Amino acid sequence: AISTMSKATKFVVDCMQPIRDEIFEISDFHQYLIEHFKVGKNGKAGQLGDDVTIKMEKYSVIIVSKDAFAKRYLKYLAAKFLKKNDLRDYLRIVANAKNSYQLRYYSVDEETEEQE
Repeated sequence: AISTMSKATKFVVDCMQPIRDEIFEISDFHQYLIEHFKVGKNGKAGQLGDDVTIKMEKYSVIIVSKDAFAKRYLKYLAAKFLKKNDLRDYLRIVANAKNSYQLRYYSVDEETEEQE
């Protein structure tokens, strides 16, 4: 018999740098993900059900889903959160592994070159 159980997908968003610098509140980001995450094709924001769990740790947010969803969707939500809180000019979200993202500062070298 072939098992139809789908493997749970787990994604991690590492927010260590901005939290240490006290410009980022992980509880706000966690709450934003819970309120805006859509599950399924016709899912409504904020109705996670049993399929998706979003947990908060000291420096990261962990999303575990029974259904497959695009990793890009998580990046999209994180970028929207940064924009909403006027942090998009300072922080960016970068994939640092197959199943994780990290919030990083824009490089200062790039900014000085653009201004010249």
